[in-house]
Amino acid sequence: MKKILNNFYSDFINGKINNTELESFIFDYLINNQEKTCLSHWKKDQYEDFISWFYTKLKNAINSYNDIGSSFEAFIAKYLHVSAKEYHVRATINSITEYSAWSARVSEMYAHEEQPVYQINQNAESVITNLVIDKKGRKNSKRILALILKCYYYVSEDFAEKIAPLIGLKSKILLSMLYEIREKRQEKDDKIFLMREQVYRQYYRCIVYEKRLDTIKENSNAYNELKIRIDKAKQRLERMRGRLNNIKTDATNKQIAEVIGITKGTVDASLCRLKIKWEKMSKNAELN
Repeated sequence: MKKILNNFYSDFINGKINNTELESFIFDYLINNQEKTCLSHWKKDQYEDFISWFYTKLKNAINSYNDIGSSFEAFIAKYLHVSAKEYHVRATINSITEYSAWSARVSEMYAHEEQPVYQINQNAESVITNLVIDKKGRKNSKRILALILKCYYYVSEDFAEKIAPLIGLKSKILLSMLYEIREKRQEKDDKIFLMREQVYRQYYRCIVYEKRLDTIKENSNAYNELKIRIDKAKQRLERMRGRLNNIKTDATNKQIAEVIGITKGTVDASLCRLKIKWEKMSKNAELN
């Protein structure tokens, strides 16, 4: 290795080859002579991946070599050794990050499974019909409509189209009301979405820290510093979750009233009566 690399550098200094050719010669030599390097114990495919990564650093290595003291061969050997350590650290971190990313996505994958097709059975239809009927036996669809708009965040278009006939509305009208309430709530919904993204990132960061902690020697300075960072990251995660839980996902009664075209007091009364009636129906169902 000594004679060949020194000869390459000598030809470069004398102008026989240019910088690109020198890089190419060194690369070819390293890729075909693993047994002559300090990385002879590495697996071949791992070594080839490393040399491919190391090739991008050759230019800086050549430019930083000072022809005073050690030979070019000794300089490259040392540079190779130091770079191998950096590569190993990067590979470890990438492995930890990949593992953590998949771990963090497990719950997310469950949450994003394909939703089952919603079907309204006879019992559900009967419950909805009873909720629509008031004490005097009259059909008051505005009660259940107010509830649907209140829970707009969880109402899909499929569900809206199926429930619309049961409350005496055309599906287009109900959908247009849902679109209107969503427009009114857009700013708040964007805030919720942003907060959730921040919580996901912080959760992912905690996993990365904990996995990285396993690779550090216990009770070392680096270990103790990372442990403190993990504790702070978890505390911040809990605070972020608390703030997210405090953000209401339901529409205000004033917004509902504006969409339906009635007063806020009417919406307040409708939702209150609906809640009382639902509790009464639930108790009767338990007794039966």
